Amino acid sequence: MAKAAAFQNEGQETPNAHRHYQVTRKDLPLHCPMEGMSVWNSHPRVFLPIEDSGEAMCPYCGAEYTLVDQAV
Repeated sequence: MAKAAAFQNEGQETPNAHRHYQVTRKDLPLHCPMEGMSVWNSHPRVFLPIEDSGEAMCPYCGAEYTLVDQAV
């Protein structure tokens, strides 16, 4: 457990720590885990199509993503 805390203290968010994320167009192309999340203890990176519907769900961890600024 101390090892996981040490990695978290390096400025990276714990991957998949939340069940819902709000993202903006600057986060595109969207992938899970996102930038800034540690990947040493997460699933492989998967790109998620969110542009058309404004919503996406990761098939690995079930995290839900909502695009909050859909208008261009």
